[in-house]
Amino acid sequence: MNTHELIKIEDDYFINTFTRQPLVLDHGEGVKVTDIDGNEYLDMFAGIAVNALGHNHPKLVKAIQDQAEKLIHISSIYYNEPALLYAKKLIDLTAFDRIFYANSGAEANEGAIKLAVKYTGKSEIISTVDSFHGRTLMTLAATGHEEYHEPFKAVMPKGFINVPYNDIEAIKEAITENTAAIIVEPIQGEGGVNVPDADYLKEIEKICNEKDIVFIVDEVQTGFGRCGTLFAHELFGVKPDIMTMAKGIGGGVPMGGILATEKVAGAFVPGDHGTTFGGGPLVCAAANAVLDEIIDNGILDNVNEVGDYFIGELKKLDKEIISEVRGKGLIIGLELTKPGAEYVDKLREAGFLINCTAGNVLRFVPPLIITKEDIDVFVKALDEIL
Repeated sequence: MNTHELIKIEDDYFINTFTRQPLVLDHGEGVKVTDIDGNEYLDMFAGIAVNALGHNHPKLVKAIQDQAEKLIHISSIYYNEPALLYAKKLIDLTAFDRIFYANSGAEANEGAIKLAVKYTGKSEIISTVDSFHGRTLMTLAATGHEEYHEPFKAVMPKGFINVPYNDIEAIKEAITENTAAIIVEPIQGEGGVNVPDADYLKEIEKICNEKDIVFIVDEVQTGFGRCGTLFAHELFGVKPDIMTMAKGIGGGVPMGGILATEKVAGAFVPGDHGTTFGGGPLVCAAANAVLDEIIDNGILDNVNEVGDYFIGELKKLDKEIISEVRGKGLIIGLELTKPGAEYVDKLREAGFLINCTAGNVLRFVPPLIITKEDIDVFVKALDEIL
């Protein structure tokens, strides 16, 4: 079947919730993907910051193949070795004590909010404008985009307060005696790659410690090396009570999770929360391969070196249409003075996959294995198109 015929299947049968790019991807290698018509693209989007090791990474593929020959799914009723080994490995690398496996970022955030409410016995959650925490009803309420809320207001849970991002005074004013948690992204992704002031997260941590409020960091998009450290909150020197994760954790295999301190994690007892698929042997085998590669093979060094180079090259573009370049590591936003959708299309036609978020921010979240040579090719094309 050709591209048109395949796309028509979605038009005829899918529930219409996505606006997709008009191409059918077939296979990939490293930082490049190829569609069914044989057109090759440099992937600067990595499946929305998911394909941390790019495409067809040999160690990740082998880990999945080997595990698929043994066990794919057993449910959460039984133990499995990949999940146990991964838990110890990841917790040893962080300041957290306990883990819960989920299947997505929304699930992780839902569970984190639920844990905070159980721990505190309170019901108000403070989040930020332009945040994105998921599309379930509870995580949608935490997400700071009013346009997402409007169709579902009648059934959305109460108790969620959205305040401006990077505004510590707004957080102080929003706190009440019923505040259970503050949830924040260390760097906002969907909101336009917004990087906060250096002391913003530290001030939130201080407030939470003083008032016994649960401090939740949403690292779904910023985690697993994306910002040059294993998790972005490390850049700001904070120790949250709960951290949520997904996207890059499995290098493309759907997986999420919650990390928490011993004190907060103890609020959950058997029956309070659960999952059928979370922490299955297949996804945890993939996650082990991804984490080992990030830690053992210089991925973080590459992210820092290439990320700084990428930002520097973007800042050299002398265009009136560019208002700001911002980001950290390999989550980078190029803010334009006009809507950015047409540039997504033009770059795709030229052989590059990106996306536009917040209306006018071109977002670049390529695989963490991308090279300076790849960046040079992309920036040259971007310069010509802009």
